[in-house]
Amino acid sequence: MAWICDTYRQFHSADVDGLASVTGKPVNQGGVRGRTEATGLGVYYGVREFLKFKEVQARLGGLDSINNLRVVIQGYGNVGSWAAHFFAKHGAKIIGIGERDCALYNPDGLDVKAVGDHLHSHGTLIDFPNNGNHTTVMKEPLSVLELDCDLLIPAAMEHQITAKNMTRIRAKMIAEAANGPITPAADEYLTRQKGVLILPDMLMNAGGVVVSYFEWLKNLSHVRFGRMNKRWEESSKANLLDIIEQLFGKKLDAKVRNLATYGPEEHQIVYSGLEDTMMMACQEVRKAAIEHNTDYRTAAMLVSISKVASVTDTAGMIFMKG
Repeated sequence: MAWICDTYRQFHSADVDGLASVTGKPVNQGGVRGRTEATGLGVYYGVREFLKFKEVQARLGGLDSINNLRVVIQGYGNVGSWAAHFFAKHGAKIIGIGERDCALYNPDGLDVKAVGDHLHSHGTLIDFPNNGNHTTVMKEPLSVLELDCDLLIPAAMEHQITAKNMTRIRAKMIAEAANGPITPAADEYLTRQKGVLILPDMLMNAGGVVVSYFEWLKNLSHVRFGRMNKRWEESSKANLLDIIEQLFGKKLDAKVRNLATYGPEEHQIVYSGLEDTMMMACQEVRKAAIEHNTDYRTAAMLVSISKVASVTDTAGMIFMKG
């Protein structure tokens, strides 16, 4: 992406917004901190939000948080590995990880960092060490999709769950981190007949696009997020703590004070914006699903089409000739 941007700027050297021509660039070439992990983080935020909803909790047997959620992830590239990182960080058990040539299973939870390190250094998980912790290497990669779990995250390729294996899917909920991992026939069967909650790809894997938008905004503003207000925010918080200390006649511990006055870095601002965007989008989809008594995929389409129609209508574009 940096090469594409550089080429554009050579042909359009007078364009002061040339950095905004493409997104997904390295940070030192105008990219934004937080973009690499954005899609996986967006999946985490989306699932976490849906687990707050009573009707979802009822379908999942009372599960209402990420903690102790049994998760299976197919695909351990950028999206899958970061999703595993954030889910594990917040208490989930990653019991299955599938790659192109095999899959790992451990009912007690896999060490996601160890898996990532091994894959990076060996290029495969076939020889992943057991180390006496009950990890099983499954030679059939697609078998990871059929593991009994609370949440299945297909983060590899399209058309992974089809009419051939849909009857063997045992996940209670599926969050589509890949594009189109479930065929229409399988989606119909899992949703209508098995009652599996499917969180659609157009919602779940939107994190990368959302943060690309943030990168575009950063490039147009010509300043990184946090640069203009970080120190002011820290100073204003410190002044407030000074007043509190004077009122109560007691000094705060230095570590507590530093934590309370800390101003956000760019990646933290990006995380916050992504979190808010995913939360609002999930709430809109949930509302549409309830109002129209439909599944989340259909609800997501209804929400998106309604937004496009609304903008088209209010802008007067319906009167423009095609």
